[in-house]
Amino acid sequence: MEQLAHIQRALMSIPGSAAIVRYVKASHQDDPFRTILELILVIFAVRTLLMNRTRSDQSGKNFVKLTEKEIDDLVDEWQPEPLCSPLTPEEQADLASVPIIVGPTGPKPKLASNGKTVLNFASYNFAGLAGNDFIKERAVETLRKYGLGSCGPPGFYGTIDVHLQLERDIAFFLGTESAILYSQAFHTVSSVIPAFCKRGDIIVADRGVNFAIQKGLQISRSTIRWYDHNNLKSLQEVLESVDRECRKKGSKLTRRFIVTEGIFEGSGQMVDLPKIIELKKKYKYRLVLDESISFGSMGRTGRGLTELYNVPASEVDMLVGSIANGLCSAGGFCAGSRVVVDHQRINGTSFVFSAALPAMLAVAASEAISILTSTPSALAALHENARLLRSTLEKCSEYIDITSHPASPVIHFTLRTPSAPSLLPSTAETVPAKSNPHSQAVPNPIQFDIAAEDAILQQIVDESINQGVLLARARRLRGQEGVEPRPSIRVVCSAALGKKDVERAAGVLKGVVVKVCSKRR
Repeated sequence: MEQLAHIQRALMSIPGSAAIVRYVKASHQDDPFRTILELILVIFAVRTLLMNRTRSDQSGKNFVKLTEKEIDDLVDEWQPEPLCSPLTPEEQADLASVPIIVGPTGPKPKLASNGKTVLNFASYNFAGLAGNDFIKERAVETLRKYGLGSCGPPGFYGTIDVHLQLERDIAFFLGTESAILYSQAFHTVSSVIPAFCKRGDIIVADRGVNFAIQKGLQISRSTIRWYDHNNLKSLQEVLESVDRECRKKGSKLTRRFIVTEGIFEGSGQMVDLPKIIELKKKYKYRLVLDESISFGSMGRTGRGLTELYNVPASEVDMLVGSIANGLCSAGGFCAGSRVVVDHQRINGTSFVFSAALPAMLAVAASEAISILTSTPSALAALHENARLLRSTLEKCSEYIDITSHPASPVIHFTLRTPSAPSLLPSTAETVPAKSNPHSQAVPNPIQFDIAAEDAILQQIVDESINQGVLLARARRLRGQEGVEPRPSIRVVCSAALGKKDVERAAGVLKGVVVKVCSKRR
C-alpha cells in the first residue's frame, strides 16, 4: 500500500495531472463505456509508438533470396508500360506533314526537307518584328547582363527591373492603369478567368472561344451560359434570360462576366466591341476580352480593338493579350485597373507558380512596343497585304469560303460545301434549331467529314509549300473542344513581305486551290 501511495504522490506531482484525474472521474461517472474506449485507445497508441518501425520479420524466414541468374531473368522479362500511347496512323501522318525550318524563323525561312526558301504565311509576325536586328542586339545585351533564365517565380526572386518596365510599357501603350506579365501565352487567359470567377458566379461566353479560354472556364467552376458564335443578338437574349432567371429565383447578387475574343483564333471573325461594351453596361457585367490575335495587329499602332474602334481601354475590365503573337517574343499579359492587376499577383495561378519570363524576352517585347509606337507604317503595310491576299482568295469562292473578318490579318478559309455528295459523304444539311445557353454544343449542326476535309486541305498546304509558299492548317484538339471546329487553312499576313511577294503567294495559293479542288468535283 505504501508503494501505491508513493506512485500516486509521484503522479500527482506531475503538472496537469490533477486536471486529468478530474476529467477521468467525471467522464467515468457520466459514461463508463467512454472510459474503457479511451483506455483502449491509449494502450493502442503506446503500443504503436513502441513497436518496431520495420514490418519485415527479423528472423528472415520470409525473405526470398534470388540468385544472380534469377534477377537477370526477371529484368529481361520486365516490359515497362509506355509513357504515352503510340501514335495512330493519322497522328503519324499529321506529324510528318509539319515542315522543319533551318535557322531562325522569319518572313523567308529555309526548309530542311528541300533547302528551298519559302514565303512564310504560317507564323505570327504581323509587324515584321521577327528577326529585327535592333531587337536581337538588345536581347543579346540583356542575355549577357542578366543570364538566360529568371530562376524563380515572379513573387519570389523572378522579378527584375526589365519585367517591371515591360509592365509599365504595356499599361502605357494600351492606356490602362496597370498590367501584369505571364510567362506563357496559353496559360494567361486560362489563369485570369479562375482568378476572378468562382463557384456561384455567372459567365456568359461565346461558343467559339479558343481552347485556352475553354480551360479557364472549366477551372473556374462557375455557372456558364453560352451564346451563338459572334452573334450579339444571341448574347442579348442570353443576358436577358439570366436576368429573368435570377429575378425569378430571388438569387443574391453574384459576380457576372462576359468572356469573348477580339479576333477569334479559330475563325478569324472580329467582335463588335462597342456593342459588347454597351450590353455589359446595360446588364451590369464585367468584360474579359482576349486580344491574343488583335493585339499588335489591329489599330493604327497595334493597340488592338480599343484603338480600332476608338474605345477607351478602361471600358474593358480585363484585357488579355499575347506577347508571343503580337510582339514576337513570349508570354502574355493582362491589363486593367490597379485593383484587377494586384489581385492576380496573389490569385493568378500561372503567375504565382510559374517561373518569370526570361529577361531578354521582356526587353525584346519592350523594344517591339517602341517600334510599333514610332513606326505605324508597319501595320499599314500589314493591312494592305491582308486586303491584297483576301481579294485574290475571294476569286476562288467556287471552291472555298472565307470565314474571317475583312480587316483580319489572319485569314481562315474552309472548303465550300460541295454539290457532289461523293466528296463528303457525311455532309447533311439540317434545319438549325434554337440554341441552348446551358450547353456549348450547337443544336443540329451540319455534319462534315472531318478526315476527308483535313486530307484535302493538307494537299493544298503541301502543294503550296512545293511552290514556295509556307501555309498551315488550323490545328485542333479533336474530341477535347466543346464545339468541334470545321477544318480550315490559316493564312497569317505579315508586314515584312513586300507587295510582289504577296501577289506571288496569292497567285500560287489561288492556283493550288483550283487545282486540288477541281479534281474532286
